Amino acid sequence: MTEGYCVKCKAKRMMADGKEVAMKGKGGMVRRAMKGKCPKCGTTMFRIMGAKK
Repeated sequence: MTEGYCVKCKAKRMMADGKEVAMKGKGGMVRRAMKGKCPKCGTTMFRIMGAKK
């Protein structure tokens, strides 16, 4: 499980059902991110990750 920030609860929580996704970045770049749900309120959470090495 990955930790992310829930904007609805205004707290850091562990994501439920987290999976890695690709997001669009500046200049046509692709950014990695984790997408999941807040276990308390069910809001979608994101955590932007660094580039693959």
